Amino acid sequence: MLGSSSGAREWVATATLTVGVAAAGYLVYKAIFCKDKSCKSMVNIDIQKDNPKVVHAFDMEDLGDKAVYCRCWRSKKFPFCDGAHTKHNEETGDNVGPLIIKKKES
Repeated sequence: MLGSSSGAREWVATATLTVGVAAAGYLVYKAIFCKDKSCKSMVNIDIQKDNPKVVHAFDMEDLGDKAVYCRCWRSKKFPFCDGAHTKHNEETGDNVGPLIIKKKES
């Protein structure tokens, strides 16, 4: 019985050391070798990917009393917010919300 307990402790110690070394190796790899685009994560995963840059411009007069714009890049109505940030935040732990532009009350 003592032998199996000792073997289990050795296995846990070996597994812990292996995970620690792998994590340290990954962090070193990211710090030294990931300087190009291939190691960066994208914010925009599927909106207008055929364009080199996604840009939207609106005239203030056309906004009406209030405009709500997406900042998580997950909205099906992009550039307008459809509330997709709620699911994004739950899945990722992020805290992004929409950009809300209101007409100033006089």
